[in-house]
Amino acid sequence: MADAQVKGALSEEELQDLVASSDTGSRSPKGAVGTFLAVVAIIWAAFQIILASPASNYILPGDLINNSRQIHLAFALFLAFMAYPALKSSPRHYIPALDWAMASIGAFIALYGFVFYQKIVDAGGLADDVDKWVALAGLILLFEAARRALGPAMAIIATIFLFYVFFGSSEWIPDVIRWKGASLKKAMSHMWITSEGVFGIALGVSTKFVFLFVLFGALLDKAGAGNYFIKMAFGALGHLKGGPAKAAVVGSAATGLISGSSIANVVTTGTFTIPLMKRVGFSSEKAGAVEVASSVNGQIMPPVMGAAAFLMVEYVGISYLEVITHAFLPAAISYIALVYIVHLEAVKTNMPTIGNRVVSMGRTIGGMAAFFIGFAALCYGVKFPVNWVVSALPESSGVVLTAMVGVAYVILLWVASKVPDLEPDDPNAETVELPVVGEIYKAGLYYLLPIIVLVYFLMIEQKSPGLSAFWATALLFFILLTQRPLKAMFRGSGEFVRSFKDGVADLIDGLIDGSRNMIGIGLATATAGVIVGTVTLTGVGQVMADLVEFLSGGNLILMLVMVGLLSLILGMGLPTTANYIVVSSLMAGVVVELGAQSGLIVPLIAVHLFVFYFGIMADVTPPVGLASFAAAAVSGGDAIKTGFVAFFYSLRTIALPFVFIFNTDLLLIDVGFAQGVLVFVIASIAILIFTAGTMGWFITKSRFYESIALILISFALFRPDFVMDHIQPPFKAVPAVQVTSALDDAKSGDEVRLIVSGPDFDTGEIKETTLVVSIDGDKSGADRLSETGLALIAEGDVMKMDEPGFSSPYVKTLESFDFYGDKPVEIKTVQASASQLPKELVFIPALLLLFGVVLLQRRRVEKVAPVSTDKKEVAA
Repeated sequence: MADAQVKGALSEEELQDLVASSDTGSRSPKGAVGTFLAVVAIIWAAFQIILASPASNYILPGDLINNSRQIHLAFALFLAFMAYPALKSSPRHYIPALDWAMASIGAFIALYGFVFYQKIVDAGGLADDVDKWVALAGLILLFEAARRALGPAMAIIATIFLFYVFFGSSEWIPDVIRWKGASLKKAMSHMWITSEGVFGIALGVSTKFVFLFVLFGALLDKAGAGNYFIKMAFGALGHLKGGPAKAAVVGSAATGLISGSSIANVVTTGTFTIPLMKRVGFSSEKAGAVEVASSVNGQIMPPVMGAAAFLMVEYVGISYLEVITHAFLPAAISYIALVYIVHLEAVKTNMPTIGNRVVSMGRTIGGMAAFFIGFAALCYGVKFPVNWVVSALPESSGVVLTAMVGVAYVILLWVASKVPDLEPDDPNAETVELPVVGEIYKAGLYYLLPIIVLVYFLMIEQKSPGLSAFWATALLFFILLTQRPLKAMFRGSGEFVRSFKDGVADLIDGLIDGSRNMIGIGLATATAGVIVGTVTLTGVGQVMADLVEFLSGGNLILMLVMVGLLSLILGMGLPTTANYIVVSSLMAGVVVELGAQSGLIVPLIAVHLFVFYFGIMADVTPPVGLASFAAAAVSGGDAIKTGFVAFFYSLRTIALPFVFIFNTDLLLIDVGFAQGVLVFVIASIAILIFTAGTMGWFITKSRFYESIALILISFALFRPDFVMDHIQPPFKAVPAVQVTSALDDAKSGDEVRLIVSGPDFDTGEIKETTLVVSIDGDKSGADRLSETGLALIAEGDVMKMDEPGFSSPYVKTLESFDFYGDKPVEIKTVQASASQLPKELVFIPALLLLFGVVLLQRRRVEKVAPVSTDKKEVAA
């Protein structure tokens, strides 16, 4: 990488090797061995496709379905040793005998639970003397495969956790985290034989969901959608000031649908956009940083997010539709802010435009808004004809709907055949011709069909992510096989057979790419399972949680800062998915609990998204941000400087999680349509103002106090509740013994909060938590109290609490209290909803202050303009 900085930008071949070494493995043997590895990759893809299909129960034996995680890991391990050399000096064009042996043994041990399933069941799931040594060998091979594919940090961290399992009782272990330790048999049983360790939830999500989405992206890219999206973005935005950078942002957002890898995204879009950004005046580091910031954010953009989003489905216990609904608004405004960042960079240095086309900014923004709104309306509107067909032809609706999609595809392909196929442009050409959107959009409209199918099944039909991706992938199979021959037929070129062969080759390449892209994700989720298994076996998670709580002094914001720093530090060595698994398993519950102790109800999804956002920053942050290194390799700039600039551009990605933890309206939690529109508009304004404040430029260069004012305005727009709560507190305190009357006085839609205090079951120390009673309907206070399932006993001025019944919704929240100790658990106070003005009134003074800043800066601009004119006249 250092060489790249000295010599300048890497060649296309070197860039592809960079992506391969990170994502798919840099070893590509030729001949029979290469063919064999391609066949293994295709078989893996075929297995995963069948597993996700509605017919899996009819095609695959039940044993294969039940042990799909073992089969998934066996393929990943085998291909890892085949595709990733052990060392930099290891051969690239053939596979040493040792790697063959490790690949074969690793695959066999991964399948151990499948092959000896009956033996393990008969033993009650406990390892015997043979099992423990086989499992230990499996872990060693897993760590070695992870080292090759993901770098040493992942394997080192997992090894440290495993050592803690064995030597947790040693004297050199600090008292605070010391535990009794585990025997080799118990540890190996937990880590390899059961589903608590390697074969846990994370690997299950990789098997069920993630593979199909990675394959979907690989096939969509092979079909040509990546080049189409980049061309469309460049055609729509390339003519603007800083146009290539704006095109990079939008193009990377679209390419994020295709590539789950930040590095591949950087190289795919960056090889075209970075040279053009440099041409209009961006430095090598800034051009690379724009590409990094936009590519990394592709993982947070619905509907196809990074692999960690699918893990949230299992960890949080909500549907994928809910995950992407909550993630949508922060992701959207984050991209809006990034477009504004590159606009301000262009305005600050008065960068030239590319081409001679003149299109107004308003028309450009209007056109893009119309496209996205139209696309969303189309995805939603599809359900009406679908429902009509299903109700009219219930028996044959599947066939009819498939035929309708086929007809739509043929029509759109016929439209595409009337214009030339899109070829990648040379960004280093002497003259750059901007694509005309009105001419090129027809060439790839049919690429939208698989995306519409995916979004329809995910969001309208609300099918599982795996099944939704299956139907979209099935359509892509058909597109890859038929697009070339059908275009040839429509154009009358007579190359039908050769075109069909090219389509088959594209499909095979897409299957291989999808499988090779999954090697790293499969190994990351399996290795992270060791860390999660250690937490569940030793209880160290609670100890670390107590430690972080102690260090933060019970301050929620300080704890969030520490969680964010932990994500960034771990992210220097762990891939995004593994980072998310580790930090969320250790810290998510603690943040929710500490929030409750502080009287703030933090939804679990908000904490998981917080961890996810900081996890993706790992690809940016120096000194190990891999996406920054990839961008520097394209631009020829300094990798560390590129990382720092990208980090600065990504400040909004760091600020947003802190905002939506405290203002869950941004996650569209309990928000209606009209309020959702208002939240989107205000949040968009707020993020633009925050961007202007941090960039030091609004209408013109901002003075220090103006930047401070802009940041305060954005805070008021993001957190109107904070301001209003200080003006009018949202709750009034009521004595605990009057809880029934407080519930009786509450109106439907109100909240009554019960502050519970009592001894901790483990430590005996007094702690607090908050129970939220949501008022619904018109009932008496006694009935509402009965519905909570809380057993309350009034003794004078004290309202004691017994252990709640199993039917109570607060059982899990109160399970850590000791109801049988010497000190009682009691309701310390009751907070009843108080009348409060609408928090939206805070927007008025905030926007007036913004208007004041606008007037100040406009006045300065008007003063400077005549002076500049006078100077020009004197010079003339």
